[in-house]
Amino acid sequence: MDGNLFHISEEVRSALGEGRAVVALESTVISHGLPRPQNLETARRLEQAVREGGAVPATVAVLGGRLCVGLEESQLARLAEGEGVRKVSRRDLGLAVARGEDGATTVAGTLWIASRAGLKVFATGGVGGVHRGQLPDISADLPELARTPMTVVCSGAKSVLDLPATREWLETHGVCVLGFGCDEMPAFYTRRSGLPVDARVDTAEEVARVARARDALGLEAALVVTVPVPEGFEVDEQVMEESLSEALSVAAARGVTGRELTPFLLAHMSWRSRGATLRANVALLENNARVAADIAVALNDE
Repeated sequence: MDGNLFHISEEVRSALGEGRAVVALESTVISHGLPRPQNLETARRLEQAVREGGAVPATVAVLGGRLCVGLEESQLARLAEGEGVRKVSRRDLGLAVARGEDGATTVAGTLWIASRAGLKVFATGGVGGVHRGQLPDISADLPELARTPMTVVCSGAKSVLDLPATREWLETHGVCVLGFGCDEMPAFYTRRSGLPVDARVDTAEEVARVARARDALGLEAALVVTVPVPEGFEVDEQVMEESLSEALSVAAARGVTGRELTPFLLAHMSWRSRGATLRANVALLENNARVAADIAVALNDE
């Protein structure tokens, strides 16, 4: 690993060297996913949730053209300001490094960096997927999941996506999807999607056993652990569908497409639902961070 390109914080480096549990966290949610001041507050709470679970948080980002694993408080605040912060997926890593830019990493970007730093567990809100519409628009998150042997804790794919097509893509490309305490894949803001998981697990130890078996077999794909949004924060299905339908119409009228579409839809849905989707987003992020910490600890208890 090139020390001029990578910077691993001393806390994360020590934890990895001592064989302690570490959980990767993405940074797009800080710069592009949540409004101020909830973005910085949530970033702090996610790191605290990981610590309370007995693991070390490693928020991932690009700062000044260096790939950073583990951030200081001032660096989190820098990302939360959002000024000039590039949204960095795998394809953008070379650009951000070459130009010395600041970048908030997506699921795909975080997976690439975290795996090369030696991390095994990653917590996020929802992964990208197959977009709605006739154009075969597929998030870069999906192929990265298919080629990175990480344990990814999430609440399924974001509900603005084509969830059946996303589930089918994961199956076709060999990505195992587990339901943590559930028998079907959650749909981000709601606990049910009607789509099956490959198996249900109810403890972090069960997840750890599956992850170890995957590694022993030399399988390359991620293990996706889907966790439903906490019950008290689930968004009413009718409210969600009405909010999404309106958001899609507004996006089409304004010509919002590509990588800007999902953030636009999520922001509009938050406004339309009077903050219900935002509250659900924050709640599931924190819950997923706790579950990921438990899994990271279980993986270390060999």
